[in-house]
Amino acid sequence: QLQLVESGGGLVQPGESLRLSCTGSRNSLDYYAIGWFRQAPGKERAGVALMSSTNGTIKYADSVKGRFTLSRDNAKNAAYLQMNNLKPEDTGVYICAAGLLGYTRAYEYNYWGQGTQVTVSS
Repeated sequence: QLQLVESGGGLVQPGESLRLSCTGSRNSLDYYAIGWFRQAPGKERAGVALMSSTNGTIKYADSVKGRFTLSRDNAKNAAYLQMNNLKPEDTGVYICAAGLLGYTRAYEYNYWGQGTQVTVSS
């Protein structure tokens, strides 16, 4: 059973940056698609940044394009979400997921972390 643990969330002001980390319990996340999802208050969980396991293609939500960057370090068994120029609407619980079925839909992810809270407020 693959376990995922997120870290790096916190309270920041608009315009600031955060880097979220997702660490897997197994030796390698190489074969998994990696996704970062956001659960905002009163809203459904939505994909923010999704990376294919086959060719590294990354899809970003329109609201974060140009501000967020998803990366992975297979040697460290980790994935990251660099978030720059944060806005209040970025507030939510950020959840890391790994999957073997695909990468563009939430149901394609088999394993989920507990999430880390990001709050953007002045």
